[in-house]
Amino acid sequence: MPTASFLRIWVIASNSFREVMRDRVFYIIGFFALLLVIALRLLPEVAATTENKIFLDFGLAAISVLGVLVAVFVGTGLVNKEIEKRTVLVLIPKPLSRAEFIIGKHLGLSGVLAVLMVALTGIYLGLLSFSKIDYPVGSILISVLYLFLELGLLTAVALVFGVFTSSLLATLLTFGVYLMGHLSPDLVKLGQLSQNPNIQRITESLYLVLPDLSRLNLKNEAVYGLLPPSLTLLGHAVYAVVYTILLLAIAILIFSRREF
Repeated sequence: MPTASFLRIWVIASNSFREVMRDRVFYIIGFFALLLVIALRLLPEVAATTENKIFLDFGLAAISVLGVLVAVFVGTGLVNKEIEKRTVLVLIPKPLSRAEFIIGKHLGLSGVLAVLMVALTGIYLGLLSFSKIDYPVGSILISVLYLFLELGLLTAVALVFGVFTSSLLATLLTFGVYLMGHLSPDLVKLGQLSQNPNIQRITESLYLVLPDLSRLNLKNEAVYGLLPPSLTLLGHAVYAVVYTILLLAIAILIFSRREF
């Protein structure tokens, strides 16, 4: 990639990063910290014998939910906001390709998500240590890394929908892909159980088209210190990166055909 192109992408990414960071992201970090403190106080009351395991699960689930909310709600508005403000009309005529614009937006939000994941994980592990709760730090960190890959993929999905439809519809569609992506292996089983050839073809097609996000969900294994073999983990990471690149290519193709 030429240096000039890289610099233009960096400018878009850094501007997007600063814009999103100013958009109340720090409130999410404070809310997460308060939520975990409350959970530490309340969980022993509802499950006195297994509160440690429940808190481990709860903390990782909260990190995942907050990350998904940011990726979906911010990601779907990254391009739409520029269109509504008409700032895209100023940016596009300049020596800035639409591919650079999309890539820069994705990298900017990915940077925000990286900062968010580091902050939330630091608070989570800090409270675990302060409460003297044993936890498998290595597997938890790996599960958060794969959550970040999942959020990067989900951001690309949000961009694909955001470049050709409204923010509201793009948000609904992205959430649909997120839910179906976590259920995609079950869709195939459902089609097989139906014993209906048409349903089987539909479920198999959905499985092939939708991202298999269950590959990147390691939360349940992480709390027990159990993870898939290294080769399997590497395959899942490559899958996420390739799928993200493919989605960005689709977003660039659609955005390149839009008229303003």
